Amino acid sequence: MKSVKVEITRFVDEDQPGFVECVLIDAEGRRHTFIEKSPIVSSANLWSNSGYPQAGSIACEVREVWKHPEGRVLVRVSTEEPWGVESTEGLTTFVLSSSQMTDA
Repeated sequence: MKSVKVEITRFVDEDQPGFVECVLIDAEGRRHTFIEKSPIVSSANLWSNSGYPQAGSIACEVREVWKHPEGRVLVRVSTEEPWGVESTEGLTTFVLSSSQMTDA
């Protein structure tokens, strides 16, 4: 399974299991924010007293891979699968640089 690298920027809610804010910058430099359960984006035991920022990842489904005319490899992913993760704007599809991908 593939994942998108994100930066966990802060803890936002103590409702179990704890919710954190994550940031993803897409291939065009656009910032996307996610509010998600901490176990979905990190294996660390994150809480309000944890240090931030921290590295995290969101599992995704790769929809398309191509080479941009500038030579960059781009990847279109959907965070809808497998965990139904969406940005605070309701987006689930993103175009990223291949360097932003990792194996889950």
